Amino acid sequence: ELRDIAADVPLDRLLMETDSPYLAPEPYRGRVNEPAYVSRVCEVLAELHGLSVEEMAKITSDNFFRLFHKAQRHE
Repeated sequence: ELRDIAADVPLDRLLMETDSPYLAPEPYRGRVNEPAYVSRVCEVLAELHGLSVEEMAKITSDNFFRLFHKAQRHE
């Protein structure tokens, strides 16, 4: 169900986070989550959207900088 939702999110709205130290992604479930596992999230999102990992990383990085650049201008 969560993957179906992630597949429906428009690419210009996607961001990634680790949610550390909780909710480690598969196959790390049951371990303490850590930032290094965000690469697994990127792999899954890329697969769901039919993109390469590199494309997904660029898209989500661009989204991050676009979002926080706008947020800084409104402070």
